[in-house]
Amino acid sequence: MSRPSLEVADIFRAFGPAWRDANRGHVSLDQMKVMSAIERCRTAALGGHVARCENEACRHTHI
Repeated sequence: MSRPSLEVADIFRAFGPAWRDANRGHVSLDQMKVMSAIERCRTAALGGHVARCENEACRHTHI
């Protein structure tokens, strides 16, 4: 499967810091952690490529 030209992570990386500043105090710590994890997705910070188990029942993610 080919990677789309634009992903949510790309948008978060580009606009996330300004959005977090504008919404400080209205976003939970858990929400911030999820946003940060999405921003790091497919980067060297998380080891690069992420693969998923081909078993439909499992769908376990391997990094």
